[in-house]
Amino acid sequence: MGTVQDMLGSIRQRVREVTPDETREIHSKGNGTVIVDVRDKDEVDAGLIPGAVHLPKSFLELRVEQAIPERDTPIIAYCAGGVRSLLAADALQRLGYTNVSSMSGGFSRWQQQGHPVFKPKSLTTDQRNRYKRHLAIPEVGEAGQIKLLESKVLCIGAGGLGSPTALYLAAAGVGTLGVIDFDVVDESNLQRQIIHTADRVGTPKTESAKKTLLGLNPTINVVPHEDRLHSGNVEKYFSGYDIVVDGTDNFPTRYLVNDACVKLGIPNVHGSIYRFEGQVTVFHPPHGPCYRCLYPEPPPPELAPSCADAGVLGVLPGVVGVMEAVEVVKLILGVGEPLVGKLVHYDALDNEFRTLKLRRDPECAYCGDGKEFPGFIDYEFFCSNPNG
Repeated sequence: MGTVQDMLGSIRQRVREVTPDETREIHSKGNGTVIVDVRDKDEVDAGLIPGAVHLPKSFLELRVEQAIPERDTPIIAYCAGGVRSLLAADALQRLGYTNVSSMSGGFSRWQQQGHPVFKPKSLTTDQRNRYKRHLAIPEVGEAGQIKLLESKVLCIGAGGLGSPTALYLAAAGVGTLGVIDFDVVDESNLQRQIIHTADRVGTPKTESAKKTLLGLNPTINVVPHEDRLHSGNVEKYFSGYDIVVDGTDNFPTRYLVNDACVKLGIPNVHGSIYRFEGQVTVFHPPHGPCYRCLYPEPPPPELAPSCADAGVLGVLPGVVGVMEAVEVVKLILGVGEPLVGKLVHYDALDNEFRTLKLRRDPECAYCGDGKEFPGFIDYEFFCSNPNG
């Protein structure tokens, strides 16, 4: 029977070792080399090599193919002292990775030689308990949850669409949720606006929304903006937010939201509903079209009824609003394919989803190539119900 040292000696014959100095030089050249930290989570919390990918040794074989799909990618593994990284490098070679090295001396020697160290942000114990289902998803994990906690999202409207969107974003841990609305809770709202309750009829919707959201997740920051959105204040309210969610039901506000997002370069997650139908898309020029690429000007009022005039199935906003929340989370995490340049149409009567392609208009007056921003326009006279 051989000893552990015999085993490590055998691995060293198969696995190339590099020093911390060599590792830093290789990584600085930007040749696609991936630095893999195979230590445990508590070790990484104390610091790691900047830019390193954390794949703990205990889960390495299960997760590496998703993190590093190409088998010829140059990889340098490291641990605390250089032993676990040898074992990890050997395991990667057995999985078919052809260019794997181990950093001798590990992170301890890296620190001793004065190389840069990055100390990552980490979740508290309470946060780990609250978001444990997110942490189990490789595409989210702790890094993704921290992105959610650090994000700032503004919901336009605390009505039918804004209610489910804000509720699920609060539950997901979006750190700052702004809610802008100037209306008060009406009894007719309760058929679909699930963020409000019967005992809050007559209460400002922003106040009611804040109470519900903090009741669901008291660890987030809810910022109520009790005001009517118009051209004079839209930039003030939008500035500082990462994503805007359009949950309005009138054309004047939709155009204003679009134009401000185009000017400020903010993704606009858009949803709309009508009786039994709904649709969701993400407007984010120049990656895709803006709202005006589809509809350059508002329609006349007789062709643009609001929910109050046309009616809406009470449960429909739940479907569309949750889809908007999903798009927000995808944008924050940088995963999947957001609905940029695509529109999902939902027909509740047939329970049918259709995805349509949307093209950006290069001559669009607001987001077209080389176009100067023409300014904001208040379209209040186009809307039969400007209350939203």
